[in-house]
Amino acid sequence: LNGEIKRRTDVVGIFPNDAAAVRLVGAILLEQSDEWATQRARYMILETIGAISDTAPVSLPALAS
Repeated sequence: LNGEIKRRTDVVGIFPNDAAAVRLVGAILLEQSDEWATQRARYMILETIGAISDTAPVSLPALAS
């Protein structure tokens, strides 16, 4: 992701102001988020990770009041 941001900002070279850079990086992040959402099968969900984990679930002690 960082490499893609660097590649696209290098193409632009010089930004007229900070807002222009933020808009470009925001657009790249939105595009990547959409791509990740449509390719969900590539990523493991927490339930899957929990099912294959060989460690016992961890519970935290209650805070003393």
